[in-house]
Amino acid sequence: MPYLVRVSVTPAAAPADSLAPPAKPPRRPAARFAVPAVLLAALAVVGCASLAIGTKAVPLSDVLSAIGGGTDGDAVVVRELRMPRTLLGLLVGLALGAAGAVAQDITRNPLGDPGLIGVSAGGAFAVAAGIGLLGLTSSYQYVWFAFLGGALAGLLAYAVGGTGHGGATPAKLALAGAAVTVLLDAFTNALVLLDFRTLDQYRYWAVGSLAGRDARLAVQLLPFIVVGLLLALALSGRLNALALGDDLATTLGTRARTTRALGAVAVVLLTGAAVAAAGPVTFVGLVVPHVVRAFTGPDARWLVPCSALGGAVLLLGADVIGRMVVRPGELEAGVVTALVGAPFLAALVKRGKLKEHTR
Repeated sequence: MPYLVRVSVTPAAAPADSLAPPAKPPRRPAARFAVPAVLLAALAVVGCASLAIGTKAVPLSDVLSAIGGGTDGDAVVVRELRMPRTLLGLLVGLALGAAGAVAQDITRNPLGDPGLIGVSAGGAFAVAAGIGLLGLTSSYQYVWFAFLGGALAGLLAYAVGGTGHGGATPAKLALAGAAVTVLLDAFTNALVLLDFRTLDQYRYWAVGSLAGRDARLAVQLLPFIVVGLLLALALSGRLNALALGDDLATTLGTRARTTRALGAVAVVLLTGAAVAAAGPVTFVGLVVPHVVRAFTGPDARWLVPCSALGGAVLLLGADVIGRMVVRPGELEAGVVTALVGAPFLAALVKRGKLKEHTR
């Protein structure tokens, strides 16, 4: 009698790749193009609001007439006071947004901010020293001291972080920048606390404001901001490779140290010019790249230009809000950005979104 043999067949193990959760589908090009389009539209809206809103509201028709060369009273207000302020806010916002995106990529630090490498602290110390030791009184005099101080502080932080084994690694850059910032903040506090006249002048600049500036200031700083933006955009492809880690970036043909050094130069140019123009405005360079990254993804070729646009939208919007909430006075733009940015940062920490930027 033949025997019946039961054969049990065990299914082959599934490949390891099939057990992994499905990857997120790549963002469609059309969706990515929508981000800068929306930001440009928002920038146009806040730009018009900046020209129309103030102690005296100006109708949009009069704003357009002033831009076209009108000569009535409202046109003078728009052209002589609000247009320079709006132009300066646009430039400073572009600079801070792009600088924040580059700083987060070169340091691979989600808390990366233009102030992370000491630029803001250097500009503040130079202005305080100029007021207290040299008797500076004009914002035009502050500009060059702030720019020079910010540039030297950034270069010092990079020089300190680049020494020793391994060169300028992200961790060493962040620690060197923090050390330079703390040191310069201590010197600045000593200067302003020992001289009440210095404190009285310095505190209005240090809060971060676009008020009281005119077109000459924007023209003076325009070359630095343009060069910084062009350098940041040119480095965006290399920043993508740098985010994979220095070893892999080198394997792909990217010189990690050179890219990080050029990125630091871009951050110094952009932040130094922004601090010189408006004072140390906080949170723009920190918050905007996180928001933009949620829509564009981590690709620096999209992140850097969109962060620049987002920075301009945030800063001009904060300036407009500051004019509206305490009429007939106004709240400085730096105060408004801090009020917006601090809760946002707390929300990021609570949701665990702050991770090292790698792709």
